[in-house]
Amino acid sequence: MPAIKEIREMMRVRAGELLRDGSVSVALGWERGEFCHDQAPAFFAAEAELDDLVYDGFSSPLLSKYLIEAIKKEKQKSRENAKFLVFLKPCDSYGLNLLVKEHRVDREKVYAVGVGCPGMLDVDKIRAAGVKNMRSFDESETEVTIHATSGDQTLARRDILLEKCLVCKGSEFVIQDEVIASGLPSFQREDRFAKVSKLEAMTPEERFNFWRGELSRCIRCNACRNACPVCSCNKCVFDNPHSGVRAKANADSFEENMFHIIRAFHVAGRCSDCGECSRVCPQKIPLHLLNRKFIKDINAFYGEFQAGVDIEARAPLTNYQFGDVEPGAAVKRGGGA
Repeated sequence: MPAIKEIREMMRVRAGELLRDGSVSVALGWERGEFCHDQAPAFFAAEAELDDLVYDGFSSPLLSKYLIEAIKKEKQKSRENAKFLVFLKPCDSYGLNLLVKEHRVDREKVYAVGVGCPGMLDVDKIRAAGVKNMRSFDESETEVTIHATSGDQTLARRDILLEKCLVCKGSEFVIQDEVIASGLPSFQREDRFAKVSKLEAMTPEERFNFWRGELSRCIRCNACRNACPVCSCNKCVFDNPHSGVRAKANADSFEENMFHIIRAFHVAGRCSDCGECSRVCPQKIPLHLLNRKFIKDINAFYGEFQAGVDIEARAPLTNYQFGDVEPGAAVKRGGGA
């Protein structure tokens, strides 16, 4: 895989070509945020704007969901022929495939360009290593050198990767029109269900106390909902004044629990395990573990299934078969998360 700086330059060149010849109307990528570790989704409507396009170890945000509103706005402007270039890391491609599958994004309006990923960085792990006030950084496939007010510090890349990158699904793009750089760094992947198994080994009371401790920190900012590629309903149940969970702030511990449990049920069988819900949570609640529990159980009860791979396949929870497990089977086979 080329160095990440080389990938960024190839992205700029290719986006410029596609914008210049009219193949796409707008490019969707990342731009630098307020801090060097705060890259943000951005639309680029002209080749001259691509100087601001960035791609580095903090280009974590999944871009595909922004296409929903962008395409809708172009239709309102009667620009039916508008087409969007979107850059996808391998794991991001599952989210776009889900949006296409669920008719939230029109595939004909999208030009998907795959880019190789060296693994995205976790700023909290960097801070935990003693770095204070990071100003800039240099990165390679194996190391990251941080320049900060606390001094320069070189860290092994694997030690500061996001949790979702440590259980990476691989280098395959499940949806793409072209790939300008491919590949992933070579490092030992972790078992993505290891933490779920630890929760399953707890007593019901221990699990309840674990989740009460985690969910009690929720401030109902909706960051998890907004980042999730399959939380894209036109009208969300949590915005329904009669749902009992509409309040912006949690009224009590019941509502605190139900918000996340209901959301986990709604994405069950559809979650690609992108980890965005946990990454964007300002309270650092490991919300992905709820989703992984469902994924683990679905694999056990219905066979291995990865959401987002096949837009034609029906998800196990919507594909009813005579041999499906009966209600209560989960209790007999290990309990809940």
